[in-house]
Amino acid sequence: MTTAPPPTTHAVAFFDVDETLTTVKTMFDFYDYFLEAVGHTPEEQRRLHQDARDLLRPGMPREQGNRIFYRRFAGYGAERTAAVGRAWFAQHLRQGGFFHEDVLAALTAHRERGLATVLVSGSFPAALDPVAAHVGADAVLCTRPEIQDGAYTGEVLTTMIGDAKTLAAREFLSGRGIGPGECFAYGDHVSDLGLLRLVGHPVVVGDHPDLLAEAALRGWHHLAGLPGVKKPLLA
Repeated sequence: MTTAPPPTTHAVAFFDVDETLTTVKTMFDFYDYFLEAVGHTPEEQRRLHQDARDLLRPGMPREQGNRIFYRRFAGYGAERTAAVGRAWFAQHLRQGGFFHEDVLAALTAHRERGLATVLVSGSFPAALDPVAAHVGADAVLCTRPEIQDGAYTGEVLTTMIGDAKTLAAREFLSGRGIGPGECFAYGDHVSDLGLLRLVGHPVVVGDHPDLLAEAALRGWHHLAGLPGVKKPLLA
């Protein structure tokens, strides 16, 4: 999902997704659901779950880990994966607790004031498109796995980690003639610093000490990141 904002848009609000807008890392949380949906045994699910989390270990460059992660989808149909993504998100909506409610409220307020809202994430369309549709985002800037003949190849065309977020946001603004000074950005991790520094109104989400120090130094706004109520799923 990548669409142009309405023609009256004068500014953009960029939102990192994982642990900024949402309470989970969507690509990993989706992957756990996907493993069961495509028929892996519980033992295989546990092994593959741990293999995926190992990509977060210290010393692994985030962009490299991002590319390696998407090799796991090689051979799977993109449409089937997207359908699993819709089911995964629907389950989260039933259960609750998926969004940071204060950040979601900020996104809604920006949209109601006529700003374009853009999700920026290292996750991928199968997980992000249903989220974007639900919150009414105007565009998604994300990692794009390669698809050939309807199936993932395991390669990645575009990653959206760290500096890539800043570059993509800058290009998004430039292509629409929008200056960054009136724009907003929300992020929870030091990898979001470039995006936060790009705009005139950065907002730190959560309690990462380095980001809180930066916010205090520069006078940035801060949101706690308040999760909604989570309900047990009925069997």
